[in-house]
Amino acid sequence: MIPVAHPAPAEPAPATEQPVIGRARSTLLKRLSDLVCLPESRISPVERHMAGDLLMDMLREAEPVLRARCAKRVAALGDAPPLLLRMLAADEIDIAAPILEQSPSISDADLVAASQRGGAQHRVLIARRKHISEMLAEELTSHSEPEVAKALLRNDEARLSNKSLENLVELTRAHTGLCRSLLSRPELRPSQGLTLFWWANTDDRKRIFLRFSVDRVLMQESASDVFEMVAAENWQDPLARKAMQFIERRQRNRAAIAKSPYDSLEAAIDAGLIEMNAALAEEISYLSGIKPITGARILADTGGEPIAILCKATGLKRDYLAKLWTALKRNIGTEQAPDEAFERVRYTFDTMSSNKAQTVLRYWNWALSSSLSSDLRRRIRDGNMGDATELSAPERSAALVFGKQG
Repeated sequence: MIPVAHPAPAEPAPATEQPVIGRARSTLLKRLSDLVCLPESRISPVERHMAGDLLMDMLREAEPVLRARCAKRVAALGDAPPLLLRMLAADEIDIAAPILEQSPSISDADLVAASQRGGAQHRVLIARRKHISEMLAEELTSHSEPEVAKALLRNDEARLSNKSLENLVELTRAHTGLCRSLLSRPELRPSQGLTLFWWANTDDRKRIFLRFSVDRVLMQESASDVFEMVAAENWQDPLARKAMQFIERRQRNRAAIAKSPYDSLEAAIDAGLIEMNAALAEEISYLSGIKPITGARILADTGGEPIAILCKATGLKRDYLAKLWTALKRNIGTEQAPDEAFERVRYTFDTMSSNKAQTVLRYWNWALSSSLSSDLRRRIRDGNMGDATELSAPERSAALVFGKQG
């Protein structure tokens, strides 16, 4: 048998070289970044923005490390393509950070977009920027984030609009530690300061009194001849009546005293030592020249400073502060060991002038009751306030003080 020769095994085909995917991409991204970062003397605005458009289109699907590298480069540019900045500012926080912290050319509109599309970390970095416009502050405070609020309040260059302040006041209700920072802002208005008083701590309450309790001397002088006009109209104009009740000097309600079963406010408090009930508390409110809903909020306050304001504003003597405190079943202590809370309240009574106490009491009464219509009561009860920007200052104060905490 003739042996058959087997063919030699074929040589293995040379392996096809695999292209290095990504090398061209990263090189092109770098070159486009170089073009975008050229000084104005070397590239026209049109070509810069065209390069920026190409760069942005590639970056959408590029690896995070490449986007981060590009963000660091364009963050320092004074004329970076706006769309590129807008995209990178809303990217992951590690990528967006250089843009949010450093970019001098990113617009407020793009920062607002980054705040809306990004997370709390984006908003904290934005809040730390050197200049914060009122529009941007409104966006930052609309998310009710305490860390963002803290950064914004520490930023002396931030401009806070009334809407921003309202958002911050509402946030302090759940995060009372922010009260101190908010009270340091010069933009804070009396309506806002005397509203957040109700949940502020003892030290912050002192700051509120120092800042917002005034004598109303100029108001009283400018409206001195209007009292006779309002009286001649028998106080029929509700708008004039509300305003004049805030301005006038006399605190106690003479008409209520004339109709009361008690001869005076003092007599009503003496009766409270025997038995304090809701009807008597309401009577004390009327005699003091305030609405029962305001009186109820004052008498129920756990800190007690509003009780000192009530007594001082109505001209009660020091011993009646102790009597009202006792009637409310609160401890006074002894001469040797006075109760700490009562001592704090008595200090408020001793250091506040009658006219300043009247200003605070009247403002509370105006803010908490003047606009508390049946419709507003229902909306507060249902927790459905609608668009808060449409509320007046007293309506918003009432909604915050009497509303449920979210």
